[in-house]
Amino acid sequence: MGLGYIGLPTASLLATKGFQVHGVDVNQKVVSSLNQGQVLIQEPTLDVMVKSAVGSGKLKASLTPEPADVFIIAVPTPFKDGYTPDLSYVRQAVEAIAPEVKQGNLVILESTSPVGTTEEIGTILEKHRPDLDICHRCVSADCEHNPVYIAHCPERVLPGQILKELVENDRIVGGINPDSTQKAKDFYLRFVSGQVLTTDSRTAEMAKLTENAFRDVNIAFANELSIICEKMDISVWDLIRLANHHPRVNILSPGCGVGGHCIAVDPWFIIHSQPELSRLMRSARHINDSKPVHVVERILDKAGRFKKPIIACLGLSYKPDVDDLRESPAIKAVQDLCSRSNSRILVVEPHITDLPAGIKDKAQLTDLENALDKSDIVTVLVAHKKFKSINRYQLKEKIVLDFVNALG
Repeated sequence: MGLGYIGLPTASLLATKGFQVHGVDVNQKVVSSLNQGQVLIQEPTLDVMVKSAVGSGKLKASLTPEPADVFIIAVPTPFKDGYTPDLSYVRQAVEAIAPEVKQGNLVILESTSPVGTTEEIGTILEKHRPDLDICHRCVSADCEHNPVYIAHCPERVLPGQILKELVENDRIVGGINPDSTQKAKDFYLRFVSGQVLTTDSRTAEMAKLTENAFRDVNIAFANELSIICEKMDISVWDLIRLANHHPRVNILSPGCGVGGHCIAVDPWFIIHSQPELSRLMRSARHINDSKPVHVVERILDKAGRFKKPIIACLGLSYKPDVDDLRESPAIKAVQDLCSRSNSRILVVEPHITDLPAGIKDKAQLTDLENALDKSDIVTVLVAHKKFKSINRYQLKEKIVLDFVNALG
C-alpha cells in the first residue's frame, strides 16, 4: 500500500525474491508507469529491478488492493499545522484493505508513526470487519486459532542505497502480541540478510523515532556551533576536524538545516506525545528549522554590497546526490531569499528538470557553468559531488558562501 520512495523499492525487491506482489497507489500516473516497467523516482538500479519484476509477471499495480497473505502499508505520515501527526494516509490504507483481509493474514505497518499507531490498525479493522479475529485479543504466544496478525517494521534505509539496505540492514519488528511479532519476523527473514530484532509494536515505533531524534539533536549541535563560530571568526570546519580527533568525540557536519522525510519530521511525533518532557528535542528542532533563515541573512548581507546582484544557489535536494526535495532546508532558504530580495536568482540542481512550486516563478533553473559565469554571489547549499569539482578560477572575484564545505 503506497508506491513511493519505500513502497516501490520494497515491492520490486519482493517480486525479484519470488513473491507475487500487487502494488497499490492512489496516483494513476504511478500505477500506469509501474505496469509499463517504468519508475518516476531516482534510485540506483531501481529502474532495472522494476523492469525485471514487471516483465516476470511477479509485480503489477492498481488503484485498489486485492486479497493477499501479507499487506504492507508504506504510505506518508507527515504532520499537520502545529506539528500534529497526520495519520490520515495510514487510516485510509487500512480502510482500503479491510474488505480484503482474511483470517491468518499479516498486516505490517512500515510507515514511521507515532507510538500506538500499529495498535490502532487493529481497532480500525475491527470496526470495519467485526467478523475478523484480531491477534491482539490473544495473551499467549501460541494461539490455537488463526487470527489476523499485525506488526510494525519501520524502514531504515538511506536514499541512494535503498535496495542494498532493504536487504542488508538490521530490521526491528514489533507485533501487537508475540504471535504477530513472530509472524512478521518469519516474513522478513525470507529476504533480509541483516538481523531481525524483535520487540513489541510500541517499542518498535519508538525506536525509529528515537533514531532520528538522536540524529536531529546532534545535527542541531553542529548547526548551532557553526553560527557561534561565525560570530567568533573561527572556521567551524577546522574546529570540527580537530575536535573529532578526540577518541570519544564525533561532531557531525553543519549545513543549511535538516530535511528529508524522517529527521525533520519524526522528532515531532515524540514531542507531540510528551510535550513537557521533550525539551531538548524541541530545542533541536527549532535550531535546525531556523538555520535556513540564518543562511538567507548571510546571503542578504553580502548582496547588500550590490545594486541588484545575480545570486547562484547551488543545490536544492535535502541531501547530496539525490533528487529528493522533501522538507529540504535548501528549498526553504531559496524560497525565503526569493521573497526578501530583488536579486536575480539562478538555481543549479542537476537531479531535477523543473523547479518546485514557490520557486519556479521567482528563480531560474540553469546549469552549473552558466550560473558560475553569470553570478556575482555563489552560495553552495548542498554538497553534490558535481560542485566539489568546481574550478576555483571560476570563482575569482565572486563572493562565495559555502554552507556545506563542498569546496573544501
